[in-house]
Amino acid sequence: MVGSKTLGQAVFWLCCASAWASPQYVGGTACKTCHPNITVDFYRNPHYQSVASGKEKPEDTGCEGCHGPASDHVTAKGDKTKIGAYSAMTPKKVLDSCLRCHAESLGRASIRRSSHSQAQIACNSCHSIHKARSAKYLLASTEQRNLCYGCHGNVRAQFALPSKHRVNEGFMTCSDCHNPHGATAPGTGMGGRPRMMQTALGNEEPCMKCHTDKRGPFTFEHAAGRVDGCSACHVPHGTANAKMLKRPAVFTTCLECHNGLGDFGRQGDGVKLTPSSHNMSDPRFRNCTTCHVRIHGSNSDQRFLR
Repeated sequence: MVGSKTLGQAVFWLCCASAWASPQYVGGTACKTCHPNITVDFYRNPHYQSVASGKEKPEDTGCEGCHGPASDHVTAKGDKTKIGAYSAMTPKKVLDSCLRCHAESLGRASIRRSSHSQAQIACNSCHSIHKARSAKYLLASTEQRNLCYGCHGNVRAQFALPSKHRVNEGFMTCSDCHNPHGATAPGTGMGGRPRMMQTALGNEEPCMKCHTDKRGPFTFEHAAGRVDGCSACHVPHGTANAKMLKRPAVFTTCLECHNGLGDFGRQGDGVKLTPSSHNMSDPRFRNCTTCHVRIHGSNSDQRFLR
């Protein structure tokens, strides 16, 4: 039940609203009359902190903290054009509104130049403030992966392939590797970091958060991993090839680089050629990692041998 004093204050503000030249803040009590299905559970919402603290300014409190002053909206008996209705806003306006509070946590510069923002994907495309299906992050879907699959259908198909990261099994989520709000650091390879990638220690690829044995530093580093990153040899989402390799056979993956190009006819000047003793038509030499077992890097042998 709303106290008589609080209700009287709300009525006073509503009666006087038409007298002001610009919309005024009337408080969240007035919203309960028309939006009981939203306000009844709003105390469960993280945004309720703005009300519970009792210290925020009217423009940062409750419903009006996001939707703006409601006096004209109430006077017009619910006219959506008289208030900040997110369903009618452009993606840029939605982003501007959310960044009033979330600029520090999300990184204003990063999210504005992210692939999602540039593709006109607004905050409310993924998040549902009033009717969230997931309590964590107020997601519009019960599972994060299903939310991402709504746009990234090609990635969903890759996770159904035999060799893949276990996202569908719930072992990991998309945000373990990707930052949906935009990368916060420059690229790690010559081609730059793929878009929307999370960062690990030392600005490394997020792969190193799980595959710590591949981190190094190594005395002898595999140039492909240092220059182009893990994706030089692996398909990160999923593939039909073993070890998530880009090619069905190990030696065909290696020959993408070790083919003589850039060597200029001298050993050690560019990518090393496959030695003449390694006849690629002989199956014995087609599984390179049988001998070059430390292919990600070695502290003892520059050829990555055991």
